[in-house]
Amino acid sequence: MSEIDDLKKILHYHNHRYYVQDDPEISDGEYDELFRKLSAIEEKDQDLVSPDSPTQRVGASPSDKFKKVKHTKRMLSLSNAMSADELNQFDNRIKKDLNITDTEIEYIVEPKLDGFSVETVYEKNILKLGSTRGDGDIGEDITNNLKTVRSIPLVLNNNIIERFEIRGEVVMEKKEFESLNKSRSEAGEQLFANPRNSAAGSIRQLDPKVTSGRKLKAYFYGLGSVAGGMFSKHEEILSYINIIGFKTTEYKKCRTIEETINECKRLESLRNDFMFEIDGAVVKVNDLSIQAKLGDRSRNPRWAIAYKFAPQEATTIINAIVLQVGRTGVLTPVAALEPVNVSGVEIKRATLHNIDEINKKDIRIGDTVILHRAGDVIPKIIKVVESKRKGSEVRFEMPEKCPICDSRIFKNENETAYRCLNPECTAVIKEKIKHFVSRRAMNIEGFGEKLVDQMVDNNVLKDVSDIYYITPEKIKFLERMGKKTLINLFNSIENSKEQKFESVIYALGIRHVGDSTSKSLVETYGNIVAIINADKDSLTSINDIGPEAAESILNFISDEQNRLILKRLKEAGLKMKVNLAEVKRPLLGKKFIFTGTLSHFTRLSAQKRVEALGGRTVSSISKNMDFVVAGENAGSKLNKAEKLGIKIINEIEFKTLVQD
Repeated sequence: MSEIDDLKKILHYHNHRYYVQDDPEISDGEYDELFRKLSAIEEKDQDLVSPDSPTQRVGASPSDKFKKVKHTKRMLSLSNAMSADELNQFDNRIKKDLNITDTEIEYIVEPKLDGFSVETVYEKNILKLGSTRGDGDIGEDITNNLKTVRSIPLVLNNNIIERFEIRGEVVMEKKEFESLNKSRSEAGEQLFANPRNSAAGSIRQLDPKVTSGRKLKAYFYGLGSVAGGMFSKHEEILSYINIIGFKTTEYKKCRTIEETINECKRLESLRNDFMFEIDGAVVKVNDLSIQAKLGDRSRNPRWAIAYKFAPQEATTIINAIVLQVGRTGVLTPVAALEPVNVSGVEIKRATLHNIDEINKKDIRIGDTVILHRAGDVIPKIIKVVESKRKGSEVRFEMPEKCPICDSRIFKNENETAYRCLNPECTAVIKEKIKHFVSRRAMNIEGFGEKLVDQMVDNNVLKDVSDIYYITPEKIKFLERMGKKTLINLFNSIENSKEQKFESVIYALGIRHVGDSTSKSLVETYGNIVAIINADKDSLTSINDIGPEAAESILNFISDEQNRLILKRLKEAGLKMKVNLAEVKRPLLGKKFIFTGTLSHFTRLSAQKRVEALGGRTVSSISKNMDFVVAGENAGSKLNKAEKLGIKIINEIEFKTLVQD
């Protein structure tokens, strides 16, 4: 079989797994690589292009489970750009086709939602038909299922139009996806590979009640056939469909290809801040008359392209499962993987969380798995590709003893975690120290993992307080410990004594006590003596401290060894109190919501700033809101806020509000 025939066969197989069975075996990035390889071969020799080639179809043939629907106007897919160079090539092709090499083209850039394409048809403003994209010409009738998606209006809020066709994407938000997979795992059902896969599986249910329970959302981005002359720009379409009741994503108008490339890169840097998955940015010519001149290819329009972000998923093999011991003694199974590149980073390990997670997902040594990595988040295994099993895979079982200190491990009946309870376990000591010196805690530069390991192995450090009693004589024999390194390390240790009291509390690594809880403890009690003398009722009266966190704090401060550590840290000069009169929480109890694009903040950094000043951020508008922060291209939330009379501020006003 020739290479091209082999590629066609492989792509047809994976198309069927993806579109028909809703159970992909490879990641999007791996599929795109195969598709681009086939396209490159066909471009070199057009005689090799055949009607059955995957490059000649948009999606997949509609399923026999649903009634067929013929689209009035073909639903196309988009060609892909994988780099800034390819976006420049796209722009140059358009200018060449239009013979306007000295004129800039205006583009609209939108987030590319990683969801499931649909079309809704309205007759005299009433929703009459909903369908999948299918193969582009013929889709599946999923009208009753789409009616259960609450963000899709059943009646349009506009002047009556005889027939109106609008196209969009059904998505499942990340938090809903996690919740759905958790419930499916507990029920022993097959897991979805990603939110897009779950949206597709949910919208193509034969029973609309199942779809209704999946909490889907739909965002719309364009029109099918509609009365001509209504619009001259794509941005007008986006504005109009939002006004008449549809959800739209943020978008930006760019006047040059350089602006367009910068906006694509900006969206990529913010991809993990979105509530739903985005896998790229869509670039469209804004002028509809230019779109019409450029026209379409058989599979995609000439006037639009998708800038694809680096893939966050890949398939790989589990070579082994090892146990890591954390600072609280928890034994965490970790998969040792066949190295694979995800988002430009070589991944060799992925957390498996706990034995229950392994059993629920039926993860075995030797399995082929789909791996996901989002930003700096630790990579995790989404699902096992069971069709790849050969029968030689091995189930993992928890040992009876700690792999580091050989002490018996313990499991509380109320927890899923197994723990090493030996306080002298070197793994526990190392992890406590690594947490203590980390940037978010005491921020002691030069204290890398290897140095911590050396110091513990050579009995230089037995707990975190020993850091402040190190002398040059004790460590000068360690590897790579030259004079300059010693000076920098001791300067960094000395500088860490200026860290805030709340940073010291966080650095102690008390279970269930993170940044926010550390800050609450400091602002409530003011000094370490008051915290040590606190009781459970006092602790649980604090807003973000529940019974479990209170119990953990009490266990920590009642331990004699921990009290000795606190005493030594105080004697070493660390800050163990704060002037409560100087504590500033001006936004205490205030609720914020953000809409549109911010220029001076990422969405995440803006939310953290609010929380640091005592406020809260929420995702949906209600009459109990205090502030709506409206950025560029603010959406429907702004309209709703105006109707409810909620105070609306722009980004400059927000910046003034949260500045120190």
